[in-house]
Amino acid sequence: MKLDRLLTMTMILINRKKVTAQEFAELFGVSVRTIYRDVDTLSQAGIPVVSFQGVNGGISLIEGYRMDKQVLTEGELASISIALKSVLTSYQDPHAEAVLEKITGIAEGAVKNTSDYLFIDYSPWGTTPFLKEKMTMIKQAIESSACITFTYGNAGGKQSVRKIEPHTLVEKGRSWYVYGFCQLREAFRLFKIARMKEIKGSEDKFVRREIDLSERPWDQEWNAPQNTVALKLAFQPEHRLMMEEMFGIEAIADGASIIKVDVPEDEWLYGFILSFGNKVKVLEPIHIREIVAKRAKEILENYM
Repeated sequence: MKLDRLLTMTMILINRKKVTAQEFAELFGVSVRTIYRDVDTLSQAGIPVVSFQGVNGGISLIEGYRMDKQVLTEGELASISIALKSVLTSYQDPHAEAVLEKITGIAEGAVKNTSDYLFIDYSPWGTTPFLKEKMTMIKQAIESSACITFTYGNAGGKQSVRKIEPHTLVEKGRSWYVYGFCQLREAFRLFKIARMKEIKGSEDKFVRREIDLSERPWDQEWNAPQNTVALKLAFQPEHRLMMEEMFGIEAIADGASIIKVDVPEDEWLYGFILSFGNKVKVLEPIHIREIVAKRAKEILENYM
């Protein structure tokens, strides 16, 4: 940890003209005395670090000092910085922030130029800090292998108290989820973070289970034959482009305004179909056609 702290201190000092010992101590969770010992260690290692006393004092590097950047190219470092900045829009991560400081110190010009023409923001519209707070809490639980409890509302509005072993944060379809082992269902489940409330950490620890994330197990569960129905929709020709973007061109029959797609059937599906209004019509299965028609009628009656 000390070596990592020393490297991070060096990168931060490259980016900033001066940093106080107290700022470093708070960042790393150590004492001011430890920071001054680190300064001595850096000096002995040949890093030109100096400290100034007084009200405007602090720790800095001799102007013009730069680290060797032969390991990665400036373009590669810029790509990493884009990924880190994107992640940091969703949750707080001091480690990612420290790495970003290092990269900026090594390739300041490339990182700045990239920031000027590309920025990926995963946060929702408006000032909603609650999602970021949830994400940060869940990430900390994952890193410490600690269980969490929360109240969860499914797509049908039914709520239940869950206790899970959180394994992975997943960004899917512009929404954030946590993939974990649910002790209630005794199986892995994907929970939408926006539907989680009253999240609490637990003192109960767990041993991380072996999962192959490269196979995206949440997709396999979503598309499992026993969980899906063959949905057939008709749409108006003028909406073809929108349907292609939504379902994929492969789901649309050649020369026809028909969509065929296998999807899980639940409350979300009914609401999803209704969200298209009169732009689509369910052809099959018949029972889903009847459910959607009934829901549409109930909506109309609600406004009469």
